[in-house]
Amino acid sequence: MSSKYVVCLGKGGQRDMAESFARRAGVTLLDKPGEELTVLFDAKGVSLIGYGLSYQGDFEGMLHRVSDGRLAHEMLVRAAKTTQTNVKGIDATAGMGEDAFLLAACGYEMTLYEQNPVVAVLLKDALRRAKKHPKLKDIAARMQLVENNSVDELKSRVDDIDLIYLDPMFPGRQKSGLINKKLQLIQKLEPPCSDEVELFEAAIQAKPSKIIVKRPLKSPFLAGKKPTYELKGKAIRYDCYAL
Repeated sequence: MSSKYVVCLGKGGQRDMAESFARRAGVTLLDKPGEELTVLFDAKGVSLIGYGLSYQGDFEGMLHRVSDGRLAHEMLVRAAKTTQTNVKGIDATAGMGEDAFLLAACGYEMTLYEQNPVVAVLLKDALRRAKKHPKLKDIAARMQLVENNSVDELKSRVDDIDLIYLDPMFPGRQKSGLINKKLQLIQKLEPPCSDEVELFEAAIQAKPSKIIVKRPLKSPFLAGKKPTYELKGKAIRYDCYAL
C-alpha cells in the first residue's frame, strides 16, 4: 500500500475502525496528524487532511440535484433512463460515489467498486452518514460498496446486470486549477492500476444491457469503439453502448 499517508485517531473517533484501517494499510496509528496526507478518524467521521486542506465525502451537498424535479434533467440520468423496474447497475470507477448516487436516486440498485483503500474508507463513511439522513437514506440504501479491483470483480460477475458505468477519468483527470481544491488531496493518492481499455473490455465481457462511459468532450472513443449514441454537455459527454 501507499506510504504517502498516515492514519490518525482524533477525539471521538472509532478506535476499532481506525486500527483496522491502519492495519490493512500497513501503517502505524498515530495520535496526531502527519506532515503530509493523513486519514483522520474523529467524531465527525473519516476525513483526508493535509496541505492546509480537509476533505470528507458528503452526499448531503447533492440533495439539490435529486429534488424538485431536477433529477430528470441530469445528463447521466437521461443516458441511463430505462422503462424497466428493479434494475441493477455497477459503477466500476466509484471514486466518491457522486455519479452512483444519481443512478441510485433514479432507481438503480448500485454496486460500487473502488480499489483505492483511502477513497474506499472515505466513501464508506459518507454512505454510513447518508444512511442516517432522513432525505438521503432511501437512496443510500440502494448503494453497496465493494473494495476491490473492478476488472477482477467484473470478470467474476455471473448475475445479470442492466448497466455498467465507467468514469476512467477519475481520480487524476483534470489539472488542479480546474477542480475543487479539496479534491486535490484525493489526486495525491496513488492512482488505480487498471488500464481503462482493460476495464472497458471487462465491462463488455460482463454482458450488461448498457455501458455508459464518461469522457472529456473532445476525447476519442474509449478503445476506439463507437458508441450506440452520445449525450454531450459543455465539457463532458456520455458515450452509451447498447449491448
